[in-house]
Amino acid sequence: MNKPIRTIAVFCLLLFVALMANATYLQFWAAGDYNKDPNNRRIIEAAFSRERGAILVGRDPVAESVPSDDEYQFQRQYPSPLAYAHLTGFFSFYTQTALEQSQNEVLSGEDPRLFVTRLVDLLSNEGNQGGNVELTIDPAAQEAAYTALRDQLPQGAEASVVAIEPSTGKILAMASIPSYDPNELASHDLQSVTDTYDRLLADDSEPLINRAINKRLPPGSTFKLVTAAAGIERLDLQADDDVPSGPGYQLPQTSGDTGLIDNDGRTACDTDQVSFTTAMANSCNTVFARMAVEVGSEAMLEQAEAFGFNSDVFSDIRPAATSVYPEDPNEPQVGQTGIGQFEVSATPLQMAMVAAGIANDGTVMRPYVVNKVQSADYQDLEQTDEEELSQAVSSSTAEELTQLMVATVDEGTANPAAIEGVQVAGKTGTAQSGIDDVPPYAWFTSFAPADDPQVAVAVMIESADIPRGEIGGGSIGGPIAKAVMEAVIQ
Repeated sequence: MNKPIRTIAVFCLLLFVALMANATYLQFWAAGDYNKDPNNRRIIEAAFSRERGAILVGRDPVAESVPSDDEYQFQRQYPSPLAYAHLTGFFSFYTQTALEQSQNEVLSGEDPRLFVTRLVDLLSNEGNQGGNVELTIDPAAQEAAYTALRDQLPQGAEASVVAIEPSTGKILAMASIPSYDPNELASHDLQSVTDTYDRLLADDSEPLINRAINKRLPPGSTFKLVTAAAGIERLDLQADDDVPSGPGYQLPQTSGDTGLIDNDGRTACDTDQVSFTTAMANSCNTVFARMAVEVGSEAMLEQAEAFGFNSDVFSDIRPAATSVYPEDPNEPQVGQTGIGQFEVSATPLQMAMVAAGIANDGTVMRPYVVNKVQSADYQDLEQTDEEELSQAVSSSTAEELTQLMVATVDEGTANPAAIEGVQVAGKTGTAQSGIDDVPPYAWFTSFAPADDPQVAVAVMIESADIPRGEIGGGSIGGPIAKAVMEAVIQ
């Protein structure tokens, strides 16, 4: 072979080796990255055209894929859009949110637990079907939660509700307003989807936000349950003990009005001493600010964290905000935390966990909303196991707290949540926003029946067209919590 031919042959061999190396790299090493690349339109179109699995409440879909007559083959539908929007999220050509995102591998059929299903689909030359996700949601409770938020609050209100089964951690309801229609974001009219998303994103009321897990606000007097728990555990208090009160309490190391805690006009708190029951029923600020200072910052931090503060407690839907208790407050700041102010902030889910922990003999269960993962033909592949998060308080402390909360419904500020023939335990809260032109936040947390708890609820009203002086957790949050509790127990 002469030299020119040999040179060309070697060059062609090198090109062939380079081609094989590149093909090997693309097919094996880089394939995963290319498949996940958000700019890979072929992958996006294939995923958008797939028969995606259903999100189920019982046997009823709250998100499902149905055949369509266009190039994408299947259309994602949400039969009860407004009530379930913040749970299901949406599946669009561009992105996914909430459960559509966190459970995407199951719903798209790519989860390893669906390997057999994928193999059968491949051998039968059928399209890859996604698996189903069954939720823990009680449909009656969810409907009651959304309807109560919509109908019992003024139009344009921003609020949310969470309900938990205390003994398991199952989320029975999770609703948030304002809501939105995920069908509009799952449309095959991509320009319309873009316009709708931009409009929702620009809306000052933040309709895309799931306030139940993503809004972290000062919990106000509902946090007094945590303070009371610390007082019972650390100071050996009981529900029928007398505790120091008074019309005002000057925080340590302060002077003047800036360090003075009062009772917002609740005269039942103004004597030098009141019973612990009276203090809780009337939400006496002077009692609980003083109690927090006496318990101390370290013990208050430990008690808050035992209920779930400063921890990532919920993973079924991402992102989820972490509730906060400050790690090193000074004495006057500790006093403010005792009434749910200073840098204490909580999600509605967190305050539902506090009530649920008390209801469950002091044991806080990890909350979850995904009950089962199923194949496309409804065969169970995996069921979520219940998990103890912590023993927040002893069973005897939980019993004392329950007694205090029952009195708060029967005789005090939480009376709007009372249910005829059922013993209800509850606590109200009204938290200052700390911003001059922003009204207070209203809170309510409760559980029922008090002697055999089936449901724990937290309600948070962030904003509503209600006169500032009429904003109270009991008056506007209590009836909403009552509706959800009734839906579960009746």
